Amino acid sequence: MKPRLLPLGDSALLIQFGDEIDPGLNQHVHELDALLNVDKPAGVVETVPAYATLLVHYDPLLLTYAETTDWISAELDKVKSKASRKPRRIEIPVRYGGASGLDLDFVAAYHKLSVQEVLHIHASRIYSVYMMGFTPGFAYMGKLDDAIATPRLETPRMKVPAGSVGIAGAQTGIYPIDSPGGWRIIGRTEVRLFNPAADPVFLFAPGDTVQFVMEALDA
Repeated sequence: MKPRLLPLGDSALLIQFGDEIDPGLNQHVHELDALLNVDKPAGVVETVPAYATLLVHYDPLLLTYAETTDWISAELDKVKSKASRKPRRIEIPVRYGGASGLDLDFVAAYHKLSVQEVLHIHASRIYSVYMMGFTPGFAYMGKLDDAIATPRLETPRMKVPAGSVGIAGAQTGIYPIDSPGGWRIIGRTEVRLFNPAADPVFLFAPGDTVQFVMEALDA
C-alpha cells in the first residue's frame, strides 16, 4: 500500500506509511528520507522522520502543495526495498539498579518479575533506533518486550542524569544530557551519546541496532 500524503497547514506535508511501531515501516521512512535529501528542490526546508511518518517542511513562497506532492510521488517510485544505509550494531554497557536505576524495583514489582528477570529480558533483545528527538542525541528504540513494557511516571522528574537508561511503554532509550524526563529509569551507562565536538555529534542514527550489556547490578 502506498503511503498517504496529507497537508499540515500551508507549509508542511505529512507522508504517512502507517500508524504503528514496525521495523519495516520505519525502514521505508528512512529510505525515503535519504532519497529526498539527495537532490532537494529549492523551497524544501527540512524533512523530519518519525516511527511511521515523514514530515516535509517547505516554503510556500517557492513551492505549492501540488508541486511538493508531485515531487514526493515521483521520488516514492524510486525507493528500493533495500536499506539506504548499512546499520551499525552498537553495544551499550549498563550499570543496572540502585542509584543508577531508581525504577528497576518498581518495574519488577509491576510485572511480578524478579529484578534479574527484568534485566535478562531488557538485555537479551536487539533494539532498532527508530528516530531521534526530544533532546540532542536521544534515540527512540524498540520494540521492548511486552513482558516489561511499563507506563511512564505520572509526574516527570525535574532532572534525569545523562546516561540514564529508561523504558516507557514499548520503547527504551538513553538520556544523552541532564534533562527532565518521565521514563522509568532502570540503569545508567557512561557511554557519551552527544558530543558537539565530534563528527558525527550523535552516537546513534536511525536504522542502527543496539544491545544493552549488563556491566554491574547495584544493590
